[in-house]
Amino acid sequence: MVDEMEKRIVMARDIATRWVLRMAKPEYRLRVFHGSGEYRNLTAMLRSLRDGKTRLSGVDPIRDFGIRDEFDATEIWSNDRTALIQMQEWFEKRGFETTGVW
Repeated sequence: MVDEMEKRIVMARDIATRWVLRMAKPEYRLRVFHGSGEYRNLTAMLRSLRDGKTRLSGVDPIRDFGIRDEFDATEIWSNDRTALIQMQEWFEKRGFETTGVW
């Protein structure tokens, strides 16, 4: 009876491991600090960008990015590293301080 339980647990772990490896994707983050740039409502602008209502010059459209507004910064994350690097460069040209893509 104990052998059957151990065998089921090992099989469940193997199935879970295969599922996680198949579904996992790399995620990159960028933090843009407030106060150093010229935009008042940065989070609303980024949401409009994500929804396709606005565009940034020199930045490829990103549809899968998330936004979290914090006290002194806005955090952006996505699976598209090159587009986040373009977004970082766009923010830095306009006087914002960023942490870089990590």
